[in-house]
Amino acid sequence: MCVRVAATVRIPVATGERLTTKAEFAAVLRAGAASILQPDLCHAGGIFECRLIAGMAEAYYAQIAPHHYASPVALMANVHLDVCSPNFLITEGVGKLDGFFAQILKESIQWEEGYIIPPTKPGLGIELDMEVVSQHLH
Repeated sequence: MCVRVAATVRIPVATGERLTTKAEFAAVLRAGAASILQPDLCHAGGIFECRLIAGMAEAYYAQIAPHHYASPVALMANVHLDVCSPNFLITEGVGKLDGFFAQILKESIQWEEGYIIPPTKPGLGIELDMEVVSQHLH
């Protein structure tokens, strides 16, 4: 486990993109194995479950840096988690989600000086262009 690494190095240790339950994250925190948790919202139970994980991390003075690789939908779910978590550090992303990811959205994700501007529209704040999506279904 990361405990030996965390005890040996002087930089923060981050882990968690492959963990899927609150119990797994709790074990990391109790062991002092990391000070930055990286839950993957798509694998760790969604927005609500990851908010509970972020709350646990906060109690241990740990930060969250949600893992993301999948899509603009997953990214915007992370953004909603981020804005309600006082111990949020950073969200992983795939560049500025241009190319195909931008094509499948009816409106692009708003960026300002390297930061995503949280949407104000209902739901996740984005809408898929189902015509474009359907062209890429196999």
